[in-house]
Amino acid sequence: IVMGLMVSFGNELIRYNPANKRIEYSTNRGSSWYTRNSGSSIGNVKSIIVYGDELILCSDKGVMYSTSKGSSWFTRSSSHKDFIDLQDAGKEILATTADGHLYYSTSKGSSWFRRR
Repeated sequence: IVMGLMVSFGNELIRYNPANKRIEYSTNRGSSWYTRNSGSSIGNVKSIIVYGDELILCSDKGVMYSTSKGSSWFTRSSSHKDFIDLQDAGKEILATTADGHLYYSTSKGSSWFRRR
């Protein structure tokens, strides 16, 4: 399942390209793409969102964030490697798992709670 792997952030489109496992950006609505991050530190990205002034992603390495438009990434939670999709829900971030569980975070993804 491929979820949201491209977002609008300011005047750029930012995407995770699974073919080359890179974070790329475009300033011309996707006509051309440039590499912003080609490191393997983010793992295989499943979903990426804009949340406030950050990019937040979930991958097989957990939940990570960037304050540099995707140039560098930092782990926010390594305990939830099973998330497959993230959603900005205003005051919280929602995450789903392949088995249908829903989690939420009110701390930008630092801590997660299962919603019943």
